[in-house]
Amino acid sequence: MGQTLVRLIAESSTHSLAAAVVHPDSALLGSDAGVMVGHDPIGVKLTHDTAQAAAMADVLIDFTLPDALEANIEAAVTAQTPLVVGTTGIGSVGLAALDQASQHIALVYAANYSSGVTLMLRLTRLAAAALDADYDVEVLEAHHRLKRDAPSGTAKALGEQIASAREVDLATHAVYAREGITGERGPGDIGFQTLRGGDIVGEHTVMFAGEGERIELTHRASSRETFARGALRAAQWVIDQPVGRYDMEDVLGLRA
Repeated sequence: MGQTLVRLIAESSTHSLAAAVVHPDSALLGSDAGVMVGHDPIGVKLTHDTAQAAAMADVLIDFTLPDALEANIEAAVTAQTPLVVGTTGIGSVGLAALDQASQHIALVYAANYSSGVTLMLRLTRLAAAALDADYDVEVLEAHHRLKRDAPSGTAKALGEQIASAREVDLATHAVYAREGITGERGPGDIGFQTLRGGDIVGEHTVMFAGEGERIELTHRASSRETFARGALRAAQWVIDQPVGRYDMEDVLGLRA
């Protein structure tokens, strides 16, 4: 995602890259960010100094790992730089850090920056509210072999929409694995199925299975550019927002 963002910004006439951050041990450290993505040199050297990058930029975009997020949030708050976070697999500590940061800066946090997925989240909530518990719900997701967290952040976000619409706690209704003699499906269970393989960019399906019919909502991404363009849209939008925490529904103007 970082490389896709760098390439799109390098090719853009409306955005410019102020800095690009890599791990301190990266072999790419010090090289030109444009050359890294197969573009002409753009005069921006890859650095490990997030604090300096945040101070130089109008907005900081974070697609890293949960372990790196806290330091990146701190850098954005210190520099008073708006923040866009696309890192997945964030636990309760990371979410609390985002909430704390949102009291000082404007930030966008979304499990997925695709406009289509944002709409799918809304439709999933609508369907879950309209269909009673007689409709069993399963969330299926597939990603490339290198993805580290499971289920995906988007799958969890879909599950949260279902749980919220049905006024239950996802933590007590989610079923993440089935093996062996598991017995009958529990009433109200929200099931998750995870697939990993090849170069699958990202696929998500929410299935509502009732007696005599099945309703499926599916989103398939064929390019990471979908997410990168959404993150750039969020970055441009959040610059002009007051302090607070936002998501892609806010960016797209879908918030009621």
